[in-house]
Amino acid sequence: MRRWYVVHTHAGAERKALSHLRRQQFTAYLPQYLKQRRHARRVERVAAPLFPRYLFVAMDLERSRWRAVQSTRGVKNVVCGGERPVALPSGFVEHIRNCEDPGGFVLLSAVTPLHEGQPVRIMHGAFADLVGLLESSRDDERVVVLLELLGREVRLRLPRAAISVAA
Repeated sequence: MRRWYVVHTHAGAERKALSHLRRQQFTAYLPQYLKQRRHARRVERVAAPLFPRYLFVAMDLERSRWRAVQSTRGVKNVVCGGERPVALPSGFVEHIRNCEDPGGFVLLSAVTPLHEGQPVRIMHGAFADLVGLLESSRDDERVVVLLELLGREVRLRLPRAAISVAA
């Protein structure tokens, strides 16, 4: 059965890894968004990975030579649980793709305005369904959420699309 798996790349090598994986006939996906960058008194929007140092590969572990992914240029490793890669929850990549604009960039602008100190629920990832407080917005696309975990406060930097207002 074909599922999506997470590939950890070397720093700044997401596009290189994507290109080499596709040359090997793997179905790979690198979600990107338009990041605002300031340089020399100019503000421009540039493509940036939604999850820096990570991309996704669709494979059937019984039929694919998934160990070949490990030795691909730009790839550090496949995220595994024990000896085998861990599959993403079904629908995760499809949800991200549904948030893309016609240019192929993920739209991160929140429908509901967010305010500092507001309770928010994490919608995706390892901390899905946990509620924390919005501490700040790093830019239009990223936020910092303060969670109470194991008796201490932990700050998470997340894509704005990964949170929603807690009810």
